[in-house]
Amino acid sequence: MVAASIPRFYLYGEPHRSVEESFVHAERLDDRSRPSEWTILPHAHADLVQAFVLDRGGGTMRAEEARFDVVAPALLLIPAGIVHGFSWDPASVGSVVTLSVRHLTLLDTRYPGLAGVFARAQVAALGAEALAVLHGAAAALMRELGWSAPGHRAAVDAALLAFLVEAGRATGPGPGDAQPPPGQHGALVARYRARIDERFRLRESIAVHAAALGTSESRLRVACTRIAGMSPAAMLDERAMLDAKRALLYTNLSVAEVGYNSGFADPAYFTRFFTRHAGIPPRSFRSTGSNGA
Repeated sequence: MVAASIPRFYLYGEPHRSVEESFVHAERLDDRSRPSEWTILPHAHADLVQAFVLDRGGGTMRAEEARFDVVAPALLLIPAGIVHGFSWDPASVGSVVTLSVRHLTLLDTRYPGLAGVFARAQVAALGAEALAVLHGAAAALMRELGWSAPGHRAAVDAALLAFLVEAGRATGPGPGDAQPPPGQHGALVARYRARIDERFRLRESIAVHAAALGTSESRLRVACTRIAGMSPAAMLDERAMLDAKRALLYTNLSVAEVGYNSGFADPAYFTRFFTRHAGIPPRSFRSTGSNGA
């Protein structure tokens, strides 16, 4: 299978490696942007979420196929696994807060709702008060992460909690942001999502997925409809489309190679599949996306 060469980094420019459970990092925006001439190429972080606080300046953020024009003051949020990149105005000033998915999950168990801050990639305009709180919390994180004074871990979590709470207030609830309800349906759908993330390229039938999950097709269908609002087959197709869109936008693979990489041996069938779901053929999608639409 042809590899879609979308870089996965630890932090930008650093080779991918396993992430410590309690990982938290904060730095100035220009620490990586200035050496990269203010252009951060498309990449992803498998186990990290990121928040950018832009004090001054602006630029453009790409997240999967979406494009966001950014004007300070603003908050930019990137969930784990999302392919993203930036083109910054050289006069931009801000900070970046990064934490592991596992640490975010731990905080969410103590203070439910915090993980919802990173439910989707987004850009939110900030008022003066919100900017001051986020800027102060990021500065506190940078200070505390730079030494090991008494109470260091508590101070880091205190600053991080202040940052996440203000980020949640700044973005507000959005459609589809509600956390999956607890119980058997939510757990089953979470397991199904994990399975299709690993195996969607095999284009296995829903019956095969259900059997591997130890359930029936009908139970899986009910769970997916209640929790995700779509059928198991639609979720499988959605994951394949995400992979195909990424490859079309961020790699130089041919359309046939993109289809093969996403699990389609027949290029013509892949083109029909993609067109049915996207509303335009893959070549048109690539052309439109590369032009910044």
